[in-house]
Amino acid sequence: MNSIYLDHAASTPVHPEVAQEMLKVMTGQYGNASSVHAFGRLAKRTVSGARDRIAKALSCHPDELVFTAGGTESDNLAIFGVLSATANTGKHIITSAIEHHAVLHACEELEKTGYRVTYLPVDSTGRVRVEDVKSALTEETVLITVMYANNEVGTVQPVREIGELARSRGVLFHVDAVQALGAVPISCHDLPVDLMSFSAHKINGPQGVGALYVRRGVHLGPRLHGGLQEKKRRAGTENIAGIAGFAKAVEIVTAQLEKRRDHDFELRQTFIRLLEQKLGEDSFIINGHPSEFLPHILNISFPETDTETFLMNLDMEGVAAASGSACTSGSIELSHVLQAMKLPQNVLRSAIRFSFGLGNTTEDMEYATEKIATILRRLRNRS
Repeated sequence: MNSIYLDHAASTPVHPEVAQEMLKVMTGQYGNASSVHAFGRLAKRTVSGARDRIAKALSCHPDELVFTAGGTESDNLAIFGVLSATANTGKHIITSAIEHHAVLHACEELEKTGYRVTYLPVDSTGRVRVEDVKSALTEETVLITVMYANNEVGTVQPVREIGELARSRGVLFHVDAVQALGAVPISCHDLPVDLMSFSAHKINGPQGVGALYVRRGVHLGPRLHGGLQEKKRRAGTENIAGIAGFAKAVEIVTAQLEKRRDHDFELRQTFIRLLEQKLGEDSFIINGHPSEFLPHILNISFPETDTETFLMNLDMEGVAAASGSACTSGSIELSHVLQAMKLPQNVLRSAIRFSFGLGNTTEDMEYATEKIATILRRLRNRS
């Protein structure tokens, strides 16, 4: 049986060149970057070199990058770090209803401590309206946090317009760019953004490492207390091999951005075309924005079925996909993203996210869509 991985939005296979670089570090460097001896100095040079390489690829200063354990920590450090440094300025935050749970749950915790959070609505394509951001701003607003692109439906947000609005009002702007890195060109200094979160395992790097871009002049209170690492912004012994692998992954995806986007977009279009041929255009619904989307994410609903059953059947056929929403105690919850888009119940309950990337081929699309067609006919006949 074939084994087809179509869940690259969740995590990606490590690029062979990344694995080679990490192995070189893991087998040759075991010093602590805070140690003053030769082993420590070598580890420190590896971290500094990786920071320089990532900064060059993302067009920012090396000292504007804080290494973290991944996207969740980066989001939390941005939100709690900013609010720790602006505690006497205001108590209002603006975010969107479709953010990753790393942002939403952080905001929920802040509400327990007296902060007021505005959760912006989105339209039926999953896009935030800039005018809604403007209407939500108050004299108490200290932070806007809106993702670059959604991880479930792939819709790209009007980040530049929101950032320009935030800057004109003197409000800090944080962007979760975890899904966007490697899919859209990102230049930190070209965007009106103050903080931006990244994660290595979304771009064929290792799991457990990420970074937060913090624009010079933005004060950030630490979330972890201990050593003086990362200029006192993030205590803890550095993940040397992970950071080196992250740097290599960033270099690869930025150098091959157009090739990567074309590859993923072609697979996406092939997938849709094959489904139309095998099922008919009226047998499925594509969720998300028709033009402003990430090329590697495709969210589809198959009405008259349910997500959990469909995913289990796909898995038995060797096709790995996802709901894009939370899985708790073995059952799939309705997607908060699709609910915010106010989609009909039959669309909500039958949505599946397919996401493409390194290693996927046109033959994979043929196999996956053939299995989808077989499963769909079986489930609909049964119902």
